Amino acid sequence: MKTVDDGILVRKIGDGTVIDHIPAGKAFTVIRLLGVSLPPRGRLAIIVNTDSGKLGKKDIVKIEGQYPDEDVIKLIALVAPHATINYIEGYKVVRKFRVEPPEEVVGVVKCSNPRCITNSDREGVSPRLQLVSQNPLRLRCVYCERYTEYEDILNQFMEK
Repeated sequence: MKTVDDGILVRKIGDGTVIDHIPAGKAFTVIRLLGVSLPPRGRLAIIVNTDSGKLGKKDIVKIEGQYPDEDVIKLIALVAPHATINYIEGYKVVRKFRVEPPEEVVGVVKCSNPRCITNSDREGVSPRLQLVSQNPLRLRCVYCERYTEYEDILNQFMEK
């Protein structure tokens, strides 16, 4: 009989994606970014607040039958900058990589300065932020030079 100390009791997926090392409590934000729509027999596993040697606590998302595209992976990197993505085929990891926040984020994250030209509906200018720091995650607007912090980015994704 398995006990709590024996590890996570979640089945392996045959084909799909496992996103590991998500900061604790952020799995549902990652799910929202993925726009998960499962195939008829697909499975979705969300493990929240599990133990991690690296992070202390972490979340894990397993999605059967889906492989996120590069644009979605860039968004995941903004929410979970230390996440790893595992592509699974035939119950085996065929590709594993760590996400990296993009050097420039255009039209996805708003500038945190309410007076920035990009936040004016009448100007029609898309927000354009450059990566300043990965740890902690920090972006800078190319127009007003205001910094947008990790918590600002999370709040924006929670609103969507």
